Amino acid sequence: MPHEWTRTYLKHVAHINMGQSPASKDCNADGIGTPFLQGNGEFDTTYPSAKQYCPVARKLADRGDILFSVRAPVGALNLADRVYGIGRGLCAIKSLEGISKGFLRWFLSSSQSFLDSVSTGSTFEAVSAEQIENMVLALPPTEQEQTQITRFLDLETARIDALIEQQQRLMELLKEKRQAVISHAVTKGLDPTVPMRDSGVEWLGEVPVLWDVMPSKYIFDFVTSGSRGWAEFYSDEGDLFFRITNLTRDSIEPKLESIQYVMPPSNSEGERSRIRLGDILISITADLGSVCVADQSIESGYVSQHIALARPNFNLCASRWIGYLVLSTPTKEQLVGAGYGGTKVQLNLDDIKTFFLAVPSLDEQKKIVRFLDAEIEKFDSLIYEATRGVSLLAERRSALISAAVTGKIDVRNWQPPAPESEQEAQQELAHG
Repeated sequence: MPHEWTRTYLKHVAHINMGQSPASKDCNADGIGTPFLQGNGEFDTTYPSAKQYCPVARKLADRGDILFSVRAPVGALNLADRVYGIGRGLCAIKSLEGISKGFLRWFLSSSQSFLDSVSTGSTFEAVSAEQIENMVLALPPTEQEQTQITRFLDLETARIDALIEQQQRLMELLKEKRQAVISHAVTKGLDPTVPMRDSGVEWLGEVPVLWDVMPSKYIFDFVTSGSRGWAEFYSDEGDLFFRITNLTRDSIEPKLESIQYVMPPSNSEGERSRIRLGDILISITADLGSVCVADQSIESGYVSQHIALARPNFNLCASRWIGYLVLSTPTKEQLVGAGYGGTKVQLNLDDIKTFFLAVPSLDEQKKIVRFLDAEIEKFDSLIYEATRGVSLLAERRSALISAAVTGKIDVRNWQPPAPESEQEAQQELAHG
């Protein structure tokens, strides 16, 4: 740290008030008493949002205090815009003489790696009062210099946050566009000049005149699901057991994370739910209609009771075309409508057999698949780059804060950029 800076402990420059939770009977949701915060679940982007009130709160945070989460996720920060009662998931930190509140807030924001290293707990991560009190910081000699560092970080992190928000918005737009491209291709085809006709199905609307509209049972030779009770067959090795966690709404490829294996029974019940190449696997609980097309990576595995296994008639339909069809918005609306139309929140196998679709010729299906495979690869590449951009900006933000509050960069002579140069500064930051 700079020679003139001072090494000290947090307890010497701030008052730390650890929260304490009252009995649940002493809290209410009727707005009676002091607004009460249990933890960082009530934090939003600017100020916390209390969901409970307590007439006699045991511990209070004053207006202007820094609210600091001591339970998972440890280190979340917010500012008290009024007096709050605070539970044991929080502490309120008040700056004392010799340190500015802004500099203190940025120091706490820079301490995540330290907090991650010391937090412990079996059911949830937490840090103790002693660990917070003994956090070490480097303190600039004057509050004027501390205020300059705060001004620098307020502006520079705001610029980075704006760029992160732009990248996140770009990702959402790319995902929306990708979904629109899939939905259009499997319901309207690739030729914009082809004559259209009314499908007679609300979710499908108009379809190409030569496409056949039919229930899905006419394109499947076999529809089943996994059996209950397979948890007793779980094993560290054996055959793959395909669960809902291996499905996604973003792709028709299997998600090979959190893989479970089984040693299945050697009987017909085990064979019935065995995956073959080209099978369509569809979620019938949770996120209804999540789908994948079985490839070599999951062939000969087994499906859980929460997944429908639909085996296509390969003389009529291409597996990947069906996968994209299930991924499309019209089919998603049909499946969700079936699942939530009454009191049930899941699909049965009849729902998988009775959603409507418009079927082109097998040759046209294959053309659509080739088109969508290429387009999805482009979209996924752009989404990956945007995701990587967000990660790099977040890393840069964290490094900038750490460097400023430890004196690794000297901002004493820093001045905010002129308004006309702000756009150039943004571009430089985005590509830096």
